[in-house]
Amino acid sequence: MPAPATASPLAGKTVVLGVTGSIAAYKAADLASKLSQLGAIVRPVLTEGARKFIAPLTFQAVTHQPVAHELWSEDDPASIAHVALADRADLLLVAPATAHVLAQFAHGLAADFLTALYLVNRAPVLLAPAMNGKMWLHAATQANVAVLQARGHAFIGPEAGMQACGYEGVGRLWPVEGIIAEAEKMVA
Repeated sequence: MPAPATASPLAGKTVVLGVTGSIAAYKAADLASKLSQLGAIVRPVLTEGARKFIAPLTFQAVTHQPVAHELWSEDDPASIAHVALADRADLLLVAPATAHVLAQFAHGLAADFLTALYLVNRAPVLLAPAMNGKMWLHAATQANVAVLQARGHAFIGPEAGMQACGYEGVGRLWPVEGIIAEAEKMVA
């Protein structure tokens, strides 16, 4: 008789999954699905850029949770949606994290649901960057990464390889299984 599977540290935890405007956004659907299968309550938040690559309905289908993407659309007059969701988070995981969102986080800009949620979030933050390698290596991006690391945020990746733009180098989203393993460590 096989030994019972060990429950994931993510089981029962609320993972706010920020998805930003990178071609790697399609991988975030697989990430959301696998996190859900581990028992996590996955609450997707999509930026406008992410919605250009993948539809919110995809995330709703794999997580069975509502998808947040409109800062100015409040359904519950008793609470402010981005604040309420941040208050429930056990982990804020942004995958893929673009250079744009890293800059917004580093400089405290809150122009959309995800960046406003970030500013009120008190849960651990895990960032999985994905972008063109030249963008990743640019001094501005590296300065923003340093600011976010100084705040105690964890980074996973990016990894090297062929990128959607045709360049080869560092910039690819870290493999989903590796992101999940890091998320499990952060909530354990």
